[in-house]
Amino acid sequence: MLAIRIHETGGPDQLRAEQIDLPAPGAGEVRFRVEAAGVNYIDTYKRSGLYKVPLPHTLGQEAAGAITAVGEDVTDFRVGDRVASVAVNGAYAAEATAPAAQLVRVPEGVSASLAAAVLLQGMTAHYLVFDTWPLKPGDTALVHAAAGGVGLLLVQLAKLRGARVVATVGTDDKAKLAREAGADAVCVYTRENFSEAARAFTGGRGVDVVYDGVGKETFEGSLNSLRPRGMLASFGNASGAVPPFSPLVLSQKGSLFFTRPTLAHYTLTPAELRTRSGDLFAAIAGGALKVRIVATFPLGAAAEAHRALEGRATTGKVLLLP
Repeated sequence: MLAIRIHETGGPDQLRAEQIDLPAPGAGEVRFRVEAAGVNYIDTYKRSGLYKVPLPHTLGQEAAGAITAVGEDVTDFRVGDRVASVAVNGAYAAEATAPAAQLVRVPEGVSASLAAAVLLQGMTAHYLVFDTWPLKPGDTALVHAAAGGVGLLLVQLAKLRGARVVATVGTDDKAKLAREAGADAVCVYTRENFSEAARAFTGGRGVDVVYDGVGKETFEGSLNSLRPRGMLASFGNASGAVPPFSPLVLSQKGSLFFTRPTLAHYTLTPAELRTRSGDLFAAIAGGALKVRIVATFPLGAAAEAHRALEGRATTGKVLLLP
C-alpha cells in the first residue's frame, strides 16, 4: 500500500511516498481503510525532529474510515464499522492501525472527512474550555491564531460556554472569519499590540485565560495579557517551542498559572475520549459548531499540505484524502 514516510528529520522535502506492506492489527487493535487523514502541527513537529520518533516513520495520527480487519481481543468493533481516531499508527497511508480503546464511532450523517477534520482539533478545543480553564459565563479569553483549525473551534466553544472572546489573527480576511465564529473583539497582530488589545478589552484588568497554540512568538505577550492569577494554556508550538523561563516571572506578573497540556492526558480513558467526541458530533449535528475544511490534498501531496499549514496560509482544517 502507499504510505508517506520520513527516513530523516527536516523540512517537507523529507516526506517520501513509498509502497509498504499492509499492516496487520495486533491484539487489541483494528486496521481500517483511511478515507481522510488530518494534517496537524504535531505531524510537522515529528517531521522536523522537534518531537522524536523512531525512523523510518509513517506520519499522521488522526484519521477516519471503515474497519477492514480486527485483531485478537477486539469485541466492540467489527469489519465495516465507521470509526475515527487520534491515536492512529501512521495515518498518512491507504490503511492504518489503531488501538480499539482509542477509537470512536462515526455517527450516521457525519462524513469521514468531517470526522477527521474535527476530532483532534475539536477535542483539543473541548478540553481547553471545559477542563484546563473551565470557562463560565462572563469569563474573558484570549484566543491566538483564531482563524486556524483549533482557533475557530475554540472561539465557538468558548462562546457556547458564555465567555467573552478577544481573538488574534494575522490579516483582515482572517479577522472576518474570527468574527463570524463569534469573537467579541479581534486584534490583527501584524499592526496592533495584542497585549494592549486584551487590556483594553477588559478595561485594563487583563483576561482570565490565554489559549496559545503559537508558542515562542506570543509567550511574553500572552503573560502580559493576563489578570492576576490568570492562566496561560500553552498547547502548541506553531512558531517554535517556548524558551526556558524562571518561575519567578509568573510571580512578578501576577501569581499567574502556566500549563502545557496535551490531548493524550485529557483522553486517558475510552469513556473520556468518547464523551468529548460525542459532544463535538452532537454540536455539529445540532448546528451549534461549524467545521471549516479549508484544503484537501491527495496522499502524494503531503509535502504541499505541510507547506500550506506551516506557512500559515490556512484558515481551518487541512486533510489528506487517500
